[in-house]
Amino acid sequence: MPITLALLEAELQERREEGCPVALLEREIQAADPSDSARLEALYRGLEELQPEPSLAAAEPSELELIRVLRPAGPAFAARAFSDDLLLDRILGAWLGRVAGCLLGKPCEGWPAQRIRSYLERAGEYPLSGYFPLVLPELVEEGLVGQGRLAWFRGHICGGARDDDTDYTVLGLHILEEHGPAFRTEDVGQEWLSHLPYLQVYTAERVAYANLVAGLEPPQTALWRNPYREWIGAQIRADIYGYVCPGRPEEAAELAYRDARLSHVKNGIYGAMWAAATIAAAFVVRSPLEAVEAGLCQIPAGSRLAQALRDVISWAQADASWEETLARVQAAYGGYHPVHTINNACAVALALLHGGGDFARTVTTAVMCGWDTDCNGATAGSILGAMVGARALPREWVEPLGDRLESAVHGFANLRISQLAERTLAQARLCLREGPA
Repeated sequence: MPITLALLEAELQERREEGCPVALLEREIQAADPSDSARLEALYRGLEELQPEPSLAAAEPSELELIRVLRPAGPAFAARAFSDDLLLDRILGAWLGRVAGCLLGKPCEGWPAQRIRSYLERAGEYPLSGYFPLVLPELVEEGLVGQGRLAWFRGHICGGARDDDTDYTVLGLHILEEHGPAFRTEDVGQEWLSHLPYLQVYTAERVAYANLVAGLEPPQTALWRNPYREWIGAQIRADIYGYVCPGRPEEAAELAYRDARLSHVKNGIYGAMWAAATIAAAFVVRSPLEAVEAGLCQIPAGSRLAQALRDVISWAQADASWEETLARVQAAYGGYHPVHTINNACAVALALLHGGGDFARTVTTAVMCGWDTDCNGATAGSILGAMVGARALPREWVEPLGDRLESAVHGFANLRISQLAERTLAQARLCLREGPA
């Protein structure tokens, strides 16, 4: 892969966040000629040779055995017997919540919170309470309603629109059906090559895909020339592993780990493990706080992600409004890229804690926080959907979906969400019997 200045700058930021001493190389990068490919290559190699500050490196391993050693103690979840009817309702709720939350966030993906608020205030719809409104001409001017995008907006929705956030959930189900709960990271890579169009994957996933084609194997697929390795991509792939491990957060985290290590390291992996474990716990706990804390028990206590999530829990308990907590998150963690794991996980946790178990309030808050809005709406929707079940979801969120989901996954173009839930139930029953390898 040729080194561009943009790739070099992304790696510089990643190495800085990992705790490496980058000051000298940063000055050289700032002075580099973007057309001098040999110089850019040398500078990138210099970044690769840097070593993180030892205590932070020790607190943030990428190996499952070390992650487990560094987890905090947490509550043990007693085995629970689910009837097929109850478990199917919860799984369907998780699928519907994910599709609805993802669709909610698509029109404003990448917008900062202030831009979302400004738009909604001019529309007379702040705070947001339903699907995103289409009322302002600026969206037409920006091309946001062309090429089928009109179907992202309230009043025009006719099913779940295709999105990578739901593509990976579909593909994860297929991985489990093909390989069972003992699937390997290498199996995930082969399923990507067989079922995902290269141009429909992004950031860390696109780099890992190219690395697979070049013959690299995990974990090198995640490491080689991949400055996005702690971004949100693995977290958005994790939900299916929570669906199939209801009440078993540790097992859900392990499945998510095996998927995540194809493209991510450190906090990129932890985000996936936290999301999967939080969803798994949501099937059996009584409050969003319990679910968030159960997820935290599956990642290293000294990691940056764990510290950020603990901050959100503390702030949310002290603050009267989600806007107050968001202001604190922005001040502490707003320096991360809008597609990074840490700030976006904070948005999901914030929404869950201030949402009070209300589906609409939770997913709309997750989206109004900004950053990667479709990802955050989807993850928050999964968690609340798993907690309350499909029958308890508000009709105005479910009916526009029409039980349909579009997907770019090869062989899965037009799907029934109800059928996806039934197939997921079968895999959950298998995982509950066998567990991960």
